[in-house]
Amino acid sequence: MPDIDPITAAKSAADAVERVDLAVTDAIDDHRDRPLVKAAGWLSEIGDQPPLRALTLGAAAVGLARRDPRLTRNGVRMFAAHSLATDIKNLIKRSIDRTRPDQALDHEYRMEPGDSHEHELSSFPSGHTAGTLAVTQALARDYPGSRAAGLVASIAIAAIQVPRAKHFVSDIVVGAVIGWAAEQLSSRLLDRTEAWLATTDS
Repeated sequence: MPDIDPITAAKSAADAVERVDLAVTDAIDDHRDRPLVKAAGWLSEIGDQPPLRALTLGAAAVGLARRDPRLTRNGVRMFAAHSLATDIKNLIKRSIDRTRPDQALDHEYRMEPGDSHEHELSSFPSGHTAGTLAVTQALARDYPGSRAAGLVASIAIAAIQVPRAKHFVSDIVVGAVIGWAAEQLSSRLLDRTEAWLATTDS
């Protein structure tokens, strides 16, 4: 059996993913201008950075005002998870240029190492997906009853980005991984910090 070059295998896999991405985007191109898709896309903007940042800081502020330690802690938790997810997402976006689907359908498509700050070349990965999943998972840490609704909301916000031609499927998948990992890491750090502070106060 011949040896398989890992680099060649990885490139072949990446090429296959790109072909699937482009095929899916092309197949649902007729849907992006439908009123339902546009309305759902507008609603999904709650998953953009400014609304999520305002939501997380607002939760912390309300918690402080009401002297509610759980809500205050959760606001900080959501903010930390969202901030880390955003930082990771931005780091990747600034190192990879990928044409957004709506541009790829009308113009030339490319995905390559680069540092472009143009919106049209910032498809990979999905920030809406990363941020929303990070926040909803962080919310569920202190409010477990919100987990199912949070997952449904995260999936809906992520999924609509494909038919509205804002992201490819693989952008969504990688964004979800980033959001999940960012929440896991930030929450563990916060919990350990809180536990350490509790021991120093006792």
